Amino acid sequence: MASIIFYEGRSFQGRHWECNTDCMDTFRHFNCCNSIRVSGGHWVAYEKPFYMGYQYILGPGEYPDYHSWMGFNNCVRSCQMLSPYRGSYKMRIYNRPDLMGNMMEFMDDCPNVYERFRYSDIYSCNILEGFWIFYEHPNYKGRQYFLRPGEYRACGDWGCHNPMVGSFRRIRTLM
Repeated sequence: MASIIFYEGRSFQGRHWECNTDCMDTFRHFNCCNSIRVSGGHWVAYEKPFYMGYQYILGPGEYPDYHSWMGFNNCVRSCQMLSPYRGSYKMRIYNRPDLMGNMMEFMDDCPNVYERFRYSDIYSCNILEGFWIFYEHPNYKGRQYFLRPGEYRACGDWGCHNPMVGSFRRIRTLM
């Protein structure tokens, strides 16, 4: 069974809590999170309760400190497990809000949006198939934004405050 274990100390030390399902508020289980162990499945950890704040997409493995999952601090207050996905991947991105302007369709990863398209502002998108991650900077660095199928009419719809996207990739959750 897929699970995620949160540890208060670095390198898997101190008080810990194991989770096997979505949790909208982890506060009663631990005070801070300095390391994580994912033993199966893919998870999205959120900085704030109710699946809000910074998002951290975690695959199976060990994360001995919050820098290793690209965390900005040691605060994890909610988490969701991603369902396994075996289908194809397709999304459309737009350089204007409300799915307007120039549209490009993608089915693969892009490590550097600017080098590939000569612009990096993605104002809206339509995720047609699969799960995707937008990254603030090229080469899959910076803040992460998890996107599931649906329309995102403005960058705020996926939790971003500005439309700059440095890279994006598919989340492969085969089990």
